[in-house]
Amino acid sequence: MNGVRKSLAAAAIAGSMLIGGVVGAVMYGATTIAASAATTASPSPTTPAAGSGTFVPNETAAHEATESAAREAQENAGQVPTVP
Repeated sequence: MNGVRKSLAAAAIAGSMLIGGVVGAVMYGATTIAASAATTASPSPTTPAAGSGTFVPNETAAHEATESAAREAQENAGQVPTVP
């Protein structure tokens, strides 16, 4: 009787591990599909490609309203701003 109980317990443990693995894989697959579907294409930047070495200032109205005169002067001179 003791051997049958051990076999039954081992089968129950193995079965629960198998079911847990399947459920985990299904949940992981569902979340990765949902995450990839939720991503949207970002608009292409109007600045040069990264590493081109050309500084392009941010001239949007929202940015211009919050920057200091010193920063604007640096941007207009083609320099990378060092002041807030």
